[in-house]
Amino acid sequence: MSTVLKVSGVSYSYHTLSGETPALSNITFSVPEGEFLAIVGPSGCGKSTLLSMIASLMEPESGTISIHGAPASMSRQRIGYMLQKDHLFEWRTIYKNVILGLEIQNRMTEKNLEHVEQLLRDYGLDQFRNARPSELSGGMRQRAALIRTLALNPDLLLLDEPFSALDYQTRLQVCDDVYRIIRKEKKTIILVTHDLSEAISMADRVLILSRRPATVQEIVSIHFANSGLLPMERRQASEFKQYFNEIWKELNVHGSP
Repeated sequence: MSTVLKVSGVSYSYHTLSGETPALSNITFSVPEGEFLAIVGPSGCGKSTLLSMIASLMEPESGTISIHGAPASMSRQRIGYMLQKDHLFEWRTIYKNVILGLEIQNRMTEKNLEHVEQLLRDYGLDQFRNARPSELSGGMRQRAALIRTLALNPDLLLLDEPFSALDYQTRLQVCDDVYRIIRKEKKTIILVTHDLSEAISMADRVLILSRRPATVQEIVSIHFANSGLLPMERRQASEFKQYFNEIWKELNVHGSP
């Protein structure tokens, strides 16, 4: 199995007029093709900063980040980034929102547009293609935002707290929904979340960062006896509590989540 992402010795500090604040220290890990990696850690430890550097929105002060062996800065079109809010534009229909990335990147090819049509049909948004974002539920809006990201056919999908703007019940439903989609599309995923239950219920491995300056404290492999469980079903499995307690203990030793 090939390695999609490799992060080697990455460090970063915030610089302000009042001085330097170390944020990340010697972060090293890799993600093989098809894996779902969740990243958790204390608030303010630099999880989203790390994700921004993987997306080449920021540059590390030291260390390297590569996608399929090439510098991340040269691989931006291979990366999809889904943020906390859906950022759908009200003046565009759902279809026009979904193809926005293709328009910006000048990739409105027949093949890519056929892929969009397939995504809309597969994930229940085809009948809402001419609707405005305000006419959709929060869960459907997140589904549209995910399809917009998948339309670019990224090798690596970055999810930065993608469910945090939703109410709890909707969040649980959308978590299952999104999980089905990204597993079917066979994407390599990195999820940043404050929610340990969310991390355990979705990921193949959970990477635990320490308090700032963050280091990789532990990487926990997640295995359920039934490998075909959806996130909601994982939460009810016997293994779930064991993993939750293990990761909670690690976080409490090195900083509250």
